[in-house]
This record gives sequence, structure tokens and C-alpha cells, in this order.
Amino acid sequence: MSSVEPPPGRELYDAPHLAPNAANFAPLSPLGFLSRTAAVYPDKLAIVHQAARLTYRAFYGRARRFADALRRRGIGRGDTVAVMAPNVPALLEAHYGVPMAGAVLSALNYRLDARSIAFILAHGQAKLLIADREFAPIVKRAMNELAAPMPLVEIHDGVGDASLGGTKYEHFLAEGDPEAAWSGPQDEWEPIALNYTSGTTGDPKGVVYHHRGAFLNALGNAITFGLDRDSVYLWTLPMFHCNGWTYPWAVTAMAGTHVCLRRVDPAAIFTAISEHRVTHLCGAPIVLNMLVHAPDTAKRRFDHVVEVATGGAAPPSAVIEAMERMGFRVTHLYGLTESYGPATVCAWQGEWASLPLSERAARMSRQGVNYLTLERQRVVDPQTMRDVPADGSTMGELVLRSNTVMKGYLKNPAATETAFEHGWFHTGDLAVRHPDGYVEIKDRSKDIIISGGENISSLEVEDALYRHPQIMEAAVVARPDPVWGESPCAFVTLKPDAGPVSADDIIAWCRTKLAHYKVPRTIVFGPLPKTSTGKIQKFELRDRAKEIAP
Repeated sequence: MSSVEPPPGRELYDAPHLAPNAANFAPLSPLGFLSRTAAVYPDKLAIVHQAARLTYRAFYGRARRFADALRRRGIGRGDTVAVMAPNVPALLEAHYGVPMAGAVLSALNYRLDARSIAFILAHGQAKLLIADREFAPIVKRAMNELAAPMPLVEIHDGVGDASLGGTKYEHFLAEGDPEAAWSGPQDEWEPIALNYTSGTTGDPKGVVYHHRGAFLNALGNAITFGLDRDSVYLWTLPMFHCNGWTYPWAVTAMAGTHVCLRRVDPAAIFTAISEHRVTHLCGAPIVLNMLVHAPDTAKRRFDHVVEVATGGAAPPSAVIEAMERMGFRVTHLYGLTESYGPATVCAWQGEWASLPLSERAARMSRQGVNYLTLERQRVVDPQTMRDVPADGSTMGELVLRSNTVMKGYLKNPAATETAFEHGWFHTGDLAVRHPDGYVEIKDRSKDIIISGGENISSLEVEDALYRHPQIMEAAVVARPDPVWGESPCAFVTLKPDAGPVSADDIIAWCRTKLAHYKVPRTIVFGPLPKTSTGKIQKFELRDRAKEIAP
């Protein structure tokens, strides 16, 4: 009996009739989450904001109006639309309306200074700015720094008195048709969002997300955090931060309810949990600390467990214990702007429940294992790219590889090439691998400071200090902070002929040059330790900073 051989020069499964086509392949995109949920659960409560309530039918209609209004203004595929707003419905709607028009959403960090906002608008070539009246003063200053005026739409729901002089948001939506057709991306590699991170230099870098990564990371969040159609998600995490860790798409995918919150306030959080039976929320460790130390008059008792996901520095064991006593269950995540937010999770093991709190907290504070949607994480020797032994002590660099890693840095091929060297994304974080496979970050190879979940470039702060007329040398490092996790600590050497200058004087100077959260909270005067070649020894300064009493 003779065997049948495949045609010469052609692999068995490479036949033309097995190629992808319209029937069996569609680009992955999170935009379909909203249309599906609106079709399946049209009357389900989608958004809660103050006294307003929106169903998924209404949410979808407003997103379609948004997209059509953009198209009527000539904004389409590949254009950038910037939004500067707190956690209000308009920013949720922008996560669908902007990409439904083929455009790219740039959610701005409203904590930045006007000069940084102007840089981002210009660098990202934004065609339209949608801004909340609450930020009118800083928006006006930023607009004045631009070379040319920019079309403006303003959000106003009762907060902020000063008008920006732009089209009112509801009037803007009225320009669009809620029945207008829209289409997803032609290619899942198309950009969906642009997020800026200061990284380790003073120049913000534009991190470009694609539809495929947003789709996958949103599903990864839904799976990891246990979201379903009964979930009620409270917006304590800024939506501008990694697009809210992709939760605008994740919660919608599962038909959960979004509860908007303009600002993080413990009393408002406890009230929302009680009134709306909130089941999930996210935030930096500072948010947990605020809840723990809220006055008793602000706290509310509730009879259900609230899942809390936190990232950045691991919460102290005392905070975890206090959160558990109040009815919260804490999950520790790790990620970066470049990885769409969360990429790894400290996956819970059943046997940890019987451990003493200190041991349990130590395990819960690790960065853990990769998300289901993250292909792989490794801890390697950055020179040889070989894995370090899983002994819990040998440090290496944490590197990632996944569909949920950014496209690259906008207009910055050199930084992109460096970040993807050897075919892996280099996080710049130094970590160890434990025998159970869990990863734990020990230090940062870059001098980034994470304060309240925000990245602060030490070089940017040093640049402001060097502009002080009486400062000769300056170095900035992270100092442990009981409230913010870390805060900038500045070591300065004054010029020989400098007159009297105090720490308060220097802090006041920095406040005129930097966003408030970047200003050093501690100033130490004296000579700076240096190597024989004159390089400042920051590792020694970090040790000194740890010894400074809070």
C-alpha cells in the first residue's frame, strides 16, 4: 500500500484553502465588548455617577455618538484625541468613542504641570482636547504654551466654575448619530491608546498600545480579578493610568457596573461600597492606607467581601491585616505602563491561609507569576540573558514577553530598541526567583521613584534643583514614606558663597518648577559621596534616606 505524499514544496497545512479569511479571522479589539454587552444586557446598569444612571443601551449609544461626532469633525484613523478628566462617564465613553472612530485615545495625567501637558499634546499631535472644567487653570496655561490653538470640548458636571470656552461635552455628543455605523480596526496591531510615562529621564515617553494587547489584558484582568455580570467596580484607580489598567474594557466585557468617583476620598469610597454594594476596586497601596486610617466617622460596615487589587510597592502586613478586618481581600499585582498595567499576580495558594500573618503577608507581597494572558516572565542576568537560579537570593533583571507589551515608544526608535533588546521587554527592575517559581522584586536598576502609584524621575527633580541659584550639586533618591510608599529625598550641596537657604526655601522653589507630587519632601544638606571618577554614589544616599526618621 503506497503512502500519499504532500505536494512537492508545500507543507501539509500551508494549502491556500487553509489561509485565514473573513469567515474565520477577525482582528482582536476590546471595542466589541460594549456592543455585545449592550445587545445581551441592554437594560443592565452600566454607569453610576452622582445622581446619573446609564444603562448599557445608553452607554453604547453615547459611544457611537462620540465616534460619529469625531468623524464629522474630520478626526479619524491614526489621529490622536486627548482627554483630561477625572473618573467621570465622559472618560469611560472616550475609551470606546475615540477608537470607534479609528482614532487613538491619549488620557492625560491631570497631576502634571502645564509645561508637561503642553509637551504631551504637541508630541502626540492631538487634534482635539476634551477637558474637565475642574482643571481649567492648568489647561489654559498648557494651551497658551502651544504653537497653535487646539479645538476644545469641555466637561462640566457641577465641579469647576471657570469655563474653558470650548464646546460643551453634551453639545459635542449631540453632533453625532447614536445609530451611526462604526467598524473596528482593520488590523489588531493598530494603535488604540497613547500613554505617557516619564521613565528614568525628564522627557515623557509615549507608550503606544494596540487593540490586540488591550483586548487580551482586559480579559486577563477579568479572569484574574474574578469579574462577572454581578460585579460592581468602583473607580478609585485613575483612568488615565495605563487606561485604568484596561478596566474600562474589562468591566464592560463582563457586563459589570462602573461606579465613577471624581476623587479618592475615604468617606466617599465607604459610602459607595455601602450604597452600591461595590465588589471590586483597584488602587496603589496609598489608597489602602487611606482606608485603614480613615476616621471612624467615615467608615461604613458592609456584609460582603470587597476584592482589592493593588500594585507598586507591596502593602505592609499591618495594612493587609487591617484591610481584612474591614472586609477587604487584597490581591497584589505587578506591571508597568509598557505592559498595559498588570502583568503578573501573586496568585493565592490555599495553604497560605494557615500561616501567621507576617509569613502570609510576606508571600502576598511578592510580584508572583505571570497573568494567563502574559506569555512569559523571566529573571535573567542582563549581560548573558541566562535565567538566574530559583534560590530566592540571586538577583537579575525582570524581563517580559507577551502580546500585552506595548508597540513601542512614539517617535523614539532608540528607546524602543533598547527596551526590546534580545527579544524581551526589559523592565529595569531587579528581582529574585523563589523555589516555588514566584518572582519578587528587590530593587530598581533605574532611579525611578514611585510615590502614591505615580512614577517620578529623579533626573527631572535634580534638574529643577540645579536651577536654584544657590545649589551647586544635587542628587535625588527614593525615601520610604509611610503614606505614599516612597517620596523624593534630595541631597544638596550649596555653593561656597551661598547665602542662608533653608529646606523650606528649596521645597518652595521646586513647587514653582514641578508638579506637586514630584516635589522633594526631605532636603539634606552636605557633601555628596562620589566615586574616584566623580560619579555620585546613589546607593549610599538611598541607605542614608532609609535612616531618616519619618
